[in-house]
Amino acid sequence: MYEFIRGTVEFVGPEYIVIENSGIGYQISTPNPFIYSSKLNTNITVYTYHYVREDLMALYGFESREEKKLFMKLLNVSGIGPKGALAILASGEVQQVVSAIENEDESFLVKFPGVGKKTARQMILDLKGKLQDIAPDYFPNLFNADTFPANEQTNTAFEEAILALKALGYSDKEVKRISPELRKEELSTDQYIKKALQRLLK
Repeated sequence: MYEFIRGTVEFVGPEYIVIENSGIGYQISTPNPFIYSSKLNTNITVYTYHYVREDLMALYGFESREEKKLFMKLLNVSGIGPKGALAILASGEVQQVVSAIENEDESFLVKFPGVGKKTARQMILDLKGKLQDIAPDYFPNLFNADTFPANEQTNTAFEEAILALKALGYSDKEVKRISPELRKEELSTDQYIKKALQRLLK
């Protein structure tokens, strides 16, 4: 519902911060509220997730879109609720968490509050191989990057197009199949998407 809220930090507490925007104070639970202590009365942007349940409506906020995406992925893991997901994000860097899941490092995951062996195993089962959009730098071989020159490896338009295709529901296998051919061209994001769809729909 809310992609982000931009406003002034009015309050910082142990569980949440309050951001004032146009006369409205938004109570936002964050992984570590006290990182905003030095930003009181400062204008900031917080990426938000609106959580709705029968007995709870709450706003959760994050410093980056990557943090927000990982939070949302964690919510889909059986045994992890909003508080547990926040605790994981507060205790570990996004890259560290992704690395632990991809490497099936249960001993690292169980260090987080509320995460036992069963939950750590569930995190690995549910999320391994599904976090490329959160930490793309961790997956350098996703598109067989060695085949392409360095300037093309950093082609933002291409990467944005790949994310858009995945959002449309195409699998990693389908995307990998057409990636080498697309990589040979220098196009805009929209053009990459159109060409990719033409190949995928053949």
